[in-house]
Amino acid sequence: MHHIYHPSLHIQSNSTSNSNKIPFQSHLQLAHQTMASKPGILTDWPWTPLGSFKYIILGPWVTETIYSIMVKDPKEWDLTNFSVIPFMLWRMLHNQLWISLSRYRTAKGTNRIVDKGIEFDQVDRERNWDDQILFNGILFFLANKYVPGASHLPLWRTDGVIITMLLHVGPVEFLYYWLHRALHHHYLYSRYHSHHHSSIVTEPITSVIHPFAEHIVYFALFAIPMLTVVFTGTGSIIAIAGYITYIDLMNNMGHCNFELIPNWVFSIFPPLKYLMYTPSFHSLHHTQFRTNYSLFMPFYDYIYDTMDKSSDTLYENSLKRKEETPNVVHLTHLTTPESIYHLRFGFASLASKPYSSAWYLWLLWPVTLWSMVLTRIYRRTFVVERNRFHQLRLQTWAIPKYGIQYRLKWQKESINNMIEEAVLEAEEKGASVLSLGLMNQGEELNRYGEVYVKKHPQLKVKLVDGSSLAVAVLLNSIPKGTTQVLLRGNLTKVAFAVAFALCQKGIQVTVLREDEYEKLDKSLGTKSEGKLVTSKSYSSCKVWLVGDDLTEEEQRKANKGTLFIPFSQLPPKKLRKDCFYHTTPAMQTPTALENVDSCENWLPRRVMSVWRIAGILHALEGWEEHECGYTMSNIDKVWEACLKHGFQPLKVPTQSKS
Repeated sequence: MHHIYHPSLHIQSNSTSNSNKIPFQSHLQLAHQTMASKPGILTDWPWTPLGSFKYIILGPWVTETIYSIMVKDPKEWDLTNFSVIPFMLWRMLHNQLWISLSRYRTAKGTNRIVDKGIEFDQVDRERNWDDQILFNGILFFLANKYVPGASHLPLWRTDGVIITMLLHVGPVEFLYYWLHRALHHHYLYSRYHSHHHSSIVTEPITSVIHPFAEHIVYFALFAIPMLTVVFTGTGSIIAIAGYITYIDLMNNMGHCNFELIPNWVFSIFPPLKYLMYTPSFHSLHHTQFRTNYSLFMPFYDYIYDTMDKSSDTLYENSLKRKEETPNVVHLTHLTTPESIYHLRFGFASLASKPYSSAWYLWLLWPVTLWSMVLTRIYRRTFVVERNRFHQLRLQTWAIPKYGIQYRLKWQKESINNMIEEAVLEAEEKGASVLSLGLMNQGEELNRYGEVYVKKHPQLKVKLVDGSSLAVAVLLNSIPKGTTQVLLRGNLTKVAFAVAFALCQKGIQVTVLREDEYEKLDKSLGTKSEGKLVTSKSYSSCKVWLVGDDLTEEEQRKANKGTLFIPFSQLPPKKLRKDCFYHTTPAMQTPTALENVDSCENWLPRRVMSVWRIAGILHALEGWEEHECGYTMSNIDKVWEACLKHGFQPLKVPTQSKS
């Protein structure tokens, strides 16, 4: 037992026993196809320079549509024209639902096909998946205006639907098969199609990530049934909208990376295997490259002998695959109602960037409100992310509670019950470590997780709150040569520990409030070495260690150029442009950490909070004790282990941020 930081806070040295070897399912050894080495003409989309303002190019058609509604008699309204924008919105929603479902299912592991992860480069490459919807929308507007018979279509015509189906099964599937094979010729592949095959592990939206020139050809191909029914006078809104929706459905399904077509479907009607592909069928095309060329119907792969011999085996194995059991679980929670969009299975582009409030998310308030209702009903943790680090399988679970609810006393029992259920679930699944993450909100909630250990003394899963590593990172974030720091904020377990460590290093710790000084002095006593002082002056300290309740007024009193280092899990709410701000305690992750394609809350890419890292270290080192309550592990040993496994400290900021 080591030094006392708090009336019941003590340190235990880490166990030196080796961690048990954990079975590790090796990833598929796949050759990674690079992006187009010789980009051809019409590779980039015409509106790329517009960035997020690209939708303004719809302005002329939207304006014309609104004008026609205002000035024309309702009997003259063209429902075909009016349906284009709602149909574009439907396609976006449809695609987003597939993205969310796929990311959730592949995180759980059930029926997952390819076991490799994706990274930020793929997210960035697939960020503009809505380009093809915008492109199709423009073409629909143009066709409605200039193609004879394409306006004022009826809602439904049976003959047109049948013709559309027959033309797809016939010429469209046949022509696509040979077009696809041509795109795999080295000339076209290097200039165009390699961009699509940069994604070995596919996501639903990978299906539409192609150069602009490819999309022109694809639309011309899919336009065969649509133009035919228009020119023959058999077209209808539902026939065209239904056909495009069918293409979206099959495209998303084929790239979703989990198998969802049950075996009984093919048992009832065996010929269906030639008429409908499965996600595992098309996944083989991305991993084996020169097999399974068909669009949605494997018929032509059978005819021309390009069917991958392992298609049936992969399909059966994927169906049998069970939910993945994690070695390490990290518990977190929703921060704000809008944070659902920043989760990995929310909006991929938002999840891949540090969390920040976006004005346009207010437009989604009905969805946000509905998600709040769902979290109140569901009341169970859910998997939001999976990672792999060497032999460890890592999962992040979220508690369906928002940050503000942790400050409400009447929510305490409900939150603790959810956390306890998560602990027991992790125990049941055989996890060796559970890190509390944002669950560690303070002494008053669950005494830093101690209540669960006392209630379940036979727990095999080790609870880790990460305080030891947090202190180590804070100590290494203070610039060398610092002789005095100002400590201001809610006095948590980390605050007591870092104050003690600084005093032991001979660094003066200044506090502004008498009540904070009394608490620290009572805890540290003579062990403060006379380095704990109280002062009303803000001017002497250039380094501030700050907690959750730092006020904006207090920040304004700091000197220009002051360095703020948060010891809390939440960053300061207000930032000064003339000061410097360190991140909340975090470290850069090693490249061996796989499937990293989203940011952890407000942290930069491939930066992980110490509360999450601590659980990984606990499992890697095989430490047998809990690190919760007022117990802390040996700080030096935790820091050395962290560096040994490749985690690197972040640089102190060199310029202020607004």
